[in-house]
Amino acid sequence: MLLEKEKSFLALIDVQARLLPGVHEHERLVKNCNWLVRLAHLMDVPAIGSEQYPDGLGHTEEGLRELVGEANIHGKTCFSSIDDPGFYQSLKAYDREQVVVCGMESQACVMQSAMRMHEEGLEVFVVADAISARDPFDTEISLRRMEQAGIRLVTREMVGFEWLRRSDASQFKAFSKEFLQ
Repeated sequence: MLLEKEKSFLALIDVQARLLPGVHEHERLVKNCNWLVRLAHLMDVPAIGSEQYPDGLGHTEEGLRELVGEANIHGKTCFSSIDDPGFYQSLKAYDREQVVVCGMESQACVMQSAMRMHEEGLEVFVVADAISARDPFDTEISLRRMEQAGIRLVTREMVGFEWLRRSDASQFKAFSKEFLQ
C-alpha cells in the first residue's frame, strides 16, 4: 500500500528542545523531521505535533514549532499522542486515514502513538530515519515491534516520492531542488 497525500497527515511526536541533547543523533533527527514538515507543506498535507508534559519538559524545538505552528501542537501527559483529547480532536478534524509518524523517543511516545493509531484503524507509516531515542537499540527494537504489529516502515524519501507519484507533478521540480540534495 502506498501513501496518498490526500489521505495523509504528518504527526510530529515530542521533539522537545530540552530533551534533544540526550537523544542519539539528535541533529539528524531534527533535520529529518524538519524535512518532513516542509515536505508536508509543499504537498498540502496537514501536520500536527505533540509535546510530552511541556510544563516540565519544555516545548518543541523552535524551528519545528514554527513550521508546524503553535496552534497545531498539543501538550500531553500520556505517552501515546492519540490518547490526548486535543491531539485526537485535531486528528479527527482532518478526516484522513493515513498517518506519517516522526519524532522521539522511539521506545515510548513514538511506539505507543503508532500502536494506538493502528489500533484506532489508521494506516500508520513510521519514518525510520526520522525517529530516535537515547539508546539506538531502543529504536531498533521499537521498529521491529511496530513492524510485527502491522505498522509500515518508510524513509523520508519514500514519503516524498509516494506523495508525488509522478515526475510531472506540479511539486516535483521544487521537491528535486529543495529536498533531494
